[in-house]
Amino acid sequence: MLDWLLPLLLAIALGLMAIGALRRISLWRAGQAAPVNIFAGLMAMPRRYLVDLHHVVARDKYMSNTHVATAGGFVLSLVLIVLVHLFGLHHQILSWALLAATALMFTGALFVFKRRTQPPARLSKGPWMRLPKSLLVFAATFFIITLPAAGILPENFGGWVLAILLTAGIIYGLGEMVFGMTWGGPMKHAFAGALHLAFHRRPERFNGGRSTGLKPVNLATDSLGVAKPADFKWNQLLGFDACVQCGRCEAVCPAFAAGQPLNPKKLIQDMVVGLAGGTDAKYAGSPYPGIDVGQAQGAPGKIITDGLVKADTLWSCTTCRACVEECPMMIEHVDAIVDMRRFLTLEKGETPNKGAEVLENLIATDNPNGFDPQSRMNWAADQNLPAMAEVKEAEVLFWVSDGAFDMRSQRILRAFVKILKAANVNFAVLGDEERDSGDVARRLGDDATFQALAKHNISVLSQYKFKRIVTTDPHAFHVLKNEYGDFGGRYEVLHHTTFINELVKQGKLRLDQFKGSNVTYHDPCYLGRYNGEYDSPRELLKVLGIELKEMERSGFRSRCCGGGGGAPITDIPGERRIADMRMEDAKAVGAEVVAVGCQQCTAMLEGVVEPRPEIKDIAELVSEVLIEEVH
Repeated sequence: MLDWLLPLLLAIALGLMAIGALRRISLWRAGQAAPVNIFAGLMAMPRRYLVDLHHVVARDKYMSNTHVATAGGFVLSLVLIVLVHLFGLHHQILSWALLAATALMFTGALFVFKRRTQPPARLSKGPWMRLPKSLLVFAATFFIITLPAAGILPENFGGWVLAILLTAGIIYGLGEMVFGMTWGGPMKHAFAGALHLAFHRRPERFNGGRSTGLKPVNLATDSLGVAKPADFKWNQLLGFDACVQCGRCEAVCPAFAAGQPLNPKKLIQDMVVGLAGGTDAKYAGSPYPGIDVGQAQGAPGKIITDGLVKADTLWSCTTCRACVEECPMMIEHVDAIVDMRRFLTLEKGETPNKGAEVLENLIATDNPNGFDPQSRMNWAADQNLPAMAEVKEAEVLFWVSDGAFDMRSQRILRAFVKILKAANVNFAVLGDEERDSGDVARRLGDDATFQALAKHNISVLSQYKFKRIVTTDPHAFHVLKNEYGDFGGRYEVLHHTTFINELVKQGKLRLDQFKGSNVTYHDPCYLGRYNGEYDSPRELLKVLGIELKEMERSGFRSRCCGGGGGAPITDIPGERRIADMRMEDAKAVGAEVVAVGCQQCTAMLEGVVEPRPEIKDIAELVSEVLIEEVH
C-alpha cells in the first residue's frame, strides 16, 4: 500500500508547498522595491544559517543543541526522503543516512518536548505547543518506513494496521512539516527564515559585520515613512514573516519590562497580520502591557495606526536595539518602528508630548531645549579651547555635542578637556559652528530635520583638516560614524573612552589608583550594541585599579537607561521607570559607584531617587586620578 501511496503523498505535499510558497512570496512582494542580489544571497544563505544565525542561537546552549539536532535532522531527512521515497533510490547508504537523520531529529524533538512541558513566559503557546508532536511524528514515521529500504525489516511488515497508522503519520507529518512550511503554522518560519537570511536588508551584519545606522528617507517622494504594511520594503515584510515567536526580544525589551504598551514580538506579529490581512485573534503570546489581544486588525493597504498598532506602542521604544541583538532570526525591529514613526511625524505631525516642541527647537535653535545657539561655548569660557575657525587644522576635533547646554554634562566635558591637555593632544572644537548631530530628530522620525542638521555639519567640517573626531556623546558618535556617510560625511570617529584608553596605552597619561570601592559599569546602548565598544571602558577602569562588579545585564545584554530614541521626550507612561530598574541592577551587585560613558545615561540614572549609587562618567574618574602632565 505504501509503495505507491507514499510517493503520491510526498508529491502532493511538495506541490502544495510550492503553491504556498508562491502565495507567500506574493504577500511579500506587495511591499516596496528593494534591490537584492538573488544569486549571491542564495549562495550565502547556508553559511548565514549555519554560522551567523547559530552564533545568536548558541547563547542559549539548550536550544542551540536542540536546534542543531531538530533543524539539521529535518533538513537532511527531507532531502533524503525525496531521494529514497519519491525517486526510489533505495541505496543502503542513503537509507541508513536517512535513518540516522530521522533519529537525530527525533532526539532533538524530545528536548523540544521537554522545553514545551514548562515553557518560559516569553514563548508563544497556541499552535506552537503542537510543534514537538509534529517533529516526533514526522521523525518516527519516516524512520519506521525506511527500515525495509535499509534492509533491516522486510517489505510490508506489520500488516494493514501498521500501514494505516503509518499513513496517518505521513499525512500529519507532511501536513505540518512540509505543507505548513508555506501555508501557515509553526514551521512557516523555516521557509521565510531561510529566504530572509538570503535577502536580508542589512547583509553587512553577516560574516562578523555590523550595520546599525538608520536608512535615509528620500524626501522627494510623495509619502514619507511607513503608513501601511505595503509601504515597508518587500524584504522587511519577509523578515516579519520569519519570526519564530521565541520571545527573546520580549524578554530583553526595557519598555515591556517597564509596563509600557510595547512588546517587540507582538509588534512583529501584528506586522504579519497587516501583510496578510486579518486580526490578531489567534496570537498566543504575551500582549502589549495594558492592551488585550483581539483588538488589532489590519490589511496591506490600511493605515497601521488605524486599528493595527497604537501610536503609543511605537513611541514607547527607546531604540536600544536589545531586541535586534537577541533575535535568532536577525529581524530588524528598530528599523520598522522608526519607519512608522516617520509617517506619524513627517506626514501627520503627531509627535507626542514634548516631541513637537523639541523638533521646533532643533529647527529654530539647533538644540533640543531651545537654548541660544551662541551660548554653546559658554561652559568653556575659562578653558581657552582652540577653535577650528582659528587654527584650521588639528589632530583631533572634539565634538562637544549638546551636553554644552547642560550643567551636569559640562562637568564631563571639563574632565575630558583636562585629560586632553594633560596628554598634550593637538585638538580643537567647532565652537558655535557646531550644530546638534540630529540624533534625536532622526529617532523621533523627523528625517528632514536630521538631514538638514547633518548636511550643515558636514559642510562646516569640510572646511577644516583633522584626522579624527572624538566625542563624549555615544549618540553623536553613532550618527557621525554610521549615518553621516549617506550624505558624504565619512570620518574616523572615536568615543572618548576609546581615545583615553589609547592615550593610556601610549604612555601619555600618568594615573593614580581609584580610592573608592564596589564600582559597576553601565554599557550605553549606542556605544555597545550599536557600535560594539565594550572593552575600552573596562580596560580603563582596570588601569585605575577597579575590579568591576558586573551587573547581570551587562555587555551586549546591558539594560537600557531609558534615555534613547527620544523616549524621555515622548514620555509614554508605564508601570515603572526604566532608569529605576537599571539602578536596581546596580544595587543588586552592591555598587557604590556606577561608571558610565554617556551624558544621557548620566542624566537618566541621576534622575533616580536617592539613596542610590553615585554616577560618574569614566572621564571624571580618570581626571580625578591624573598625576601630572606628560610631554
